[in-house]
Amino acid sequence: MTDAAYLLVHDDREYLLEPGEEFGTDLGVLEVPEDVEGGDTVETHLGTAFEVRELRGPDLFNHLERTGAPMMPRDVGLVMGHTGASGGDRVLDAGTGSGILAAYLGRAGADVTTYEIDADFAEVARGNMATAGVADRVEVRTGDLTEELDALADEEPFDVLTLDTGDAPAIVERADDLLVSGGYLAVYSPFVEGTREAALAAREAGFEGIETLETIQREMDFSDRGSRPSTAGVGHTGYLVFGRAP
Repeated sequence: MTDAAYLLVHDDREYLLEPGEEFGTDLGVLEVPEDVEGGDTVETHLGTAFEVRELRGPDLFNHLERTGAPMMPRDVGLVMGHTGASGGDRVLDAGTGSGILAAYLGRAGADVTTYEIDADFAEVARGNMATAGVADRVEVRTGDLTEELDALADEEPFDVLTLDTGDAPAIVERADDLLVSGGYLAVYSPFVEGTREAALAAREAGFEGIETLETIQREMDFSDRGSRPSTAGVGHTGYLVFGRAP
């Protein structure tokens, strides 16, 4: 990976800073050395010590710049687990957004080509890839993937296709042209209507092992009275469709 930013932590304070950066806080000014490494300690000019930590996946979700609602870690985990995306894989992604999923894939060692139709969002995502240390593995392209399908179909096929776009069903119709035999498809949608269309498109395209999941996660509350799921909400984030290319 390329040089990434680091977390500088003191008690409940966390600051995402790059080597060589200077940052003012009420605890003093932090000057991050150019040669900083995870595990180092950096003191402010007032003598407050901050621990330097290397970024982990949850830190990306918590601290990268956002251009909208990013994919939640629970959904990212399902995508990673159900597609088996790993080092050496070529991944085609659409609907980059903030780039949370692309960053996770890049940090797992995959080479990612991701499309974002909004030029401003794409520029933010490029900065996030640099912060995450995966700018050399994740190429953020500004454009509409549906307009590039013919050209991409003539290139080396991908191992994994991940989609987080409203026009995902139209891309799924061509997914077999984009993936290696046995490659995986993953489609995320916040709405059930788009999910159904994507699942039906995968079936029509001849994909195997198609499954559709709703992502629900509940926190647990523990008290002297007893233990039970939190009543704060149902924890629904979206739907995921998975399939494997024939």
